[in-house]
Amino acid sequence: MKETPLRAIHESLDAMMVDADEWYMPGQYTSIVDEHNLVRNNVGIFDLCNMGELWITGKDALPNIQKLCTQDIELLCDRQIAYTPMCREDGTMVDDILVYRWEPKTFMLLVNPKNIEKDYNWIKSNLTGEVELSNQSDETGLLSIQGPNAEAVLQKITRQRLSAIQYYWFTSGIVAGIDCIISRSGFTGEDGFEIYCESHEVVKLWNALIEAGKEVELKPIGLSAKESLRLENRLVAYGLDIDDTTSPIEASLYWTVNFNKGHFIGYDALKKQKERGTSRTLVGFEMPKGPIPKHGTPVTFKNKRIGKVTSCVISPTLKKTIGLAYVPVSFKEIGAMFDIEIHGKYFSATVIETPFYRR
Repeated sequence: MKETPLRAIHESLDAMMVDADEWYMPGQYTSIVDEHNLVRNNVGIFDLCNMGELWITGKDALPNIQKLCTQDIELLCDRQIAYTPMCREDGTMVDDILVYRWEPKTFMLLVNPKNIEKDYNWIKSNLTGEVELSNQSDETGLLSIQGPNAEAVLQKITRQRLSAIQYYWFTSGIVAGIDCIISRSGFTGEDGFEIYCESHEVVKLWNALIEAGKEVELKPIGLSAKESLRLENRLVAYGLDIDDTTSPIEASLYWTVNFNKGHFIGYDALKKQKERGTSRTLVGFEMPKGPIPKHGTPVTFKNKRIGKVTSCVISPTLKKTIGLAYVPVSFKEIGAMFDIEIHGKYFSATVIETPFYRR
């Protein structure tokens, strides 16, 4: 398995280490509930060094980005970020990524760990004109601090005026003496920052953030709490809720597809789906009884399979079982009911509004 520069630190904290898409990562340090609640009420720190960073540069960088992504990147200001799918011609998703616009000739793409090589090859095969693609994932480290006290902690070790950075905007600056990219973004539903630096500086940056957060008891957060945090906020995960077989229309990511910008890869297929509808859609549900269904667990109606669960957790914030599932569009309305089959038993579930949690 691949390792991040923080492996020794995670092990020294007795973290439960897990295989996360062939990365050796901390699953949890204490308990999922404690780590989850720390982010909701205080602040936590995450090791995200397994994420991928691809750069697209050159005179024709912007038209290529426009072709690759479903969002309208031309509408972004410099130093602004967009969440966007990248789709194939049939509308299925190659990946969902963040696009960091430095200026019209320079873009950084944050891609999912399991898709780094796939995304690089797919992007490269679709580039035209004067443009260069580089993979700087191995040379780049990424930490995230999330929670109501994130700004106060980070402000202690940087002179950048963090209050001036709006949500989904970024800047470059010095943090604890290290050249960094500081992004006001995250995956938890809370305020927070994602901080990029050269990979050999990650340990120093981690230690500086831990020291700065001592007063408010900043603690590290594992992948299990990351999962419950993102699901409460209905942030989809590639490989679970979306994958090579799903489109952003099916996944209820309509807002990420901008047909007004002109043609992009997947335009025709997605346009048809928007106009004609799809056979399935991704909905949120709650389940009052039963064990937690795993990814792929059958969704049924009158004992007939109609879909599948993609993600499910017991929500520490809401104190009930919540999840996402693909179902026929006839079941998309709030209050619609279906069953989830677990080991031959059927447990009732009800479609509810998402995001499940919003601060």
